[in-house]
Amino acid sequence: MPTRRHAGLRLGPARAVLALAIVSLLPACASAPLVQGRTLSSYGGLAPSDGMLTKSHIHVNKPFVQEAKTVRIVPASFTATAAPKLTDRQRALVANAINRALCVSLSDRFTVVAPELPADLTVRAVVTQATETDEVAAGLSAAVSIGTKFVDMGAPVPIPRIPIGLGNLSLEAEAIDQFGQQQAAMLWGRGATALFSSPKASKASDAYDLAAAFGDDFGYLLVKGESPFKKTTPSIPSLQKINSAVGLAPKYAACESYGRAPGLVGVVGDRLGLPPEWTDKGAKKNEAAAGN
Repeated sequence: MPTRRHAGLRLGPARAVLALAIVSLLPACASAPLVQGRTLSSYGGLAPSDGMLTKSHIHVNKPFVQEAKTVRIVPASFTATAAPKLTDRQRALVANAINRALCVSLSDRFTVVAPELPADLTVRAVVTQATETDEVAAGLSAAVSIGTKFVDMGAPVPIPRIPIGLGNLSLEAEAIDQFGQQQAAMLWGRGATALFSSPKASKASDAYDLAAAFGDDFGYLLVKGESPFKKTTPSIPSLQKINSAVGLAPKYAACESYGRAPGLVGVVGDRLGLPPEWTDKGAKKNEAAAGN
């Protein structure tokens, strides 16, 4: 049996990592501004509805959206000044991640049809700001996280990112009816966090991850007709969401045009800090991957 002295030495690395975590978490998240892009048909009726990590203003006509049966998604885009430091390919990847997440989330209740077909609701999202991730800091964070897996720390300890160059994402989105009347809208902003955001060596990595979070939130607004930030209990993912997350076929063919989630490849890539450009094949059709 190890002596008390040996046990203390064994726990030393864990204590050191925990101390590093506490220090690193002081500036633990990127700011999440709400940036208007002047692309919504109306900004009237929007009211604050913030979450723990997300800032938002929302409006929803609950009776109408709950009556709606079909929805179509206009491919997401960027305002001209939204992300000047991201490449065209990176903007397309983020836009496609928004489309994919929206399509999967809306499939929980709506029938999703192709963009050129009529539907009860038409959804469109526009990125109004996307701050780039510091590739060097993210890559170093990933390397440190991998390195600690080879150290016996005696207990699992979360390893936070280096809180430098955390990215953020701001969007505005709306759902209009067949007569062009707004039935739901959202201004949304969220920043990456040192503890919960996976570090990946790409300027687009945080915006890419946050795109999926936005898709879930706006999808919830339409599926439930209420704020995603007022939930009293955690939502259990539907079977079709689980299938889509692991890279299986989506529920509706319209979602297939946005390509499938990276699945296991994406999970491994996140652990290794690989850029999403390497793990996500993107849209199957160029016209579905807007954002250039």
